[in-house]
Amino acid sequence: MDIKKKVLNFWEDVIEQNPIKLQTYFESNAIINWHNTNESFTLEEYIIANCEYPGEWCGEVERLEIIDDLAISVTRVWLSDKSVSVHATSFIRFCGDKIISLDEYWGDDGAAPQWRQDKKIGKPIK
Repeated sequence: MDIKKKVLNFWEDVIEQNPIKLQTYFESNAIINWHNTNESFTLEEYIIANCEYPGEWCGEVERLEIIDDLAISVTRVWLSDKSVSVHATSFIRFCGDKIISLDEYWGDDGAAPQWRQDKKIGKPIK
């Protein structure tokens, strides 16, 4: 399977919070880092953190770039009731067909800060 397809399938299983399928994407000693919260997880810890996160989630990969054994994805994830929306930028390094490292940056979606709105700078992307 090519890396692009593997990453798209990976994100489907992340959104579905499927612990059995998620485990199959990784080398057993993979390192997963969530930089915004200064956390580094083992594979087992990552699966707990992802699959036991409360709520029913939806998501879509908005951008995916492949550079050799590195996939960079930008994914929007939201609660099914639309009360929370976030974006994840993920750097996924492969060795063969398995993920050996995952570095992610998560950010809340929302309005621009009031000071920028007051200056009337910027405009909506879409």
